[in-house]
Parts: sequence; C-alpha cells; structure tokens
Amino acid sequence: MNEPTPKQPEHKLNPVSPKKLLLSKWTAVQPTHKEKHFLVVGVVQPEIPGAPVIEIDLEAAMTGRITRMPWRELKDASKWLRGWV
Repeated sequence: MNEPTPKQPEHKLNPVSPKKLLLSKWTAVQPTHKEKHFLVVGVVQPEIPGAPVIEIDLEAAMTGRITRMPWRELKDASKWLRGWV
C-alpha cells in the first residue's frame, strides 16, 4: 500500500510585475528597526540594454533609509504584503 506523501507548505506569492514596481507601497510582515512601511523609490536598470530588471531601491517610510534588494523578494507573501497594512 502506498503511503501518502506529506504535503509541502505552499508559499503564497504576491502578484508583482517589474513594470509596475516604481512608487508601489509594501508592508514588511516582520518589521526590523521599527521599519514596517516601504515605498519602491527606484528600479535599478541593468547595465546590458534589454536585460531584465533584477533590483529595486526600497525606502522605509518612517526613517527614509534606502535598501537595495532583488525585486522578486516582494513576491514572498510570508515576508511582504502589498500596500500599507
């Protein structure tokens, strides 16, 4: 008899398009340094024309600190929520 395989936890993904990232608002699920709300203030253009966008500049609304990160991290709904919640 076949044993049922345990289900892997499903990770929810935020629908994100790199073309619509600029000035979008995000909320960190686990805030650090009292920074919870963020705004995408820059989309880093690749050095090679036509190459896909890889990174964004994210600004903390409370402190103004800017962090560069891969934009695909925003797809992970366990870390980021779309909008300011």
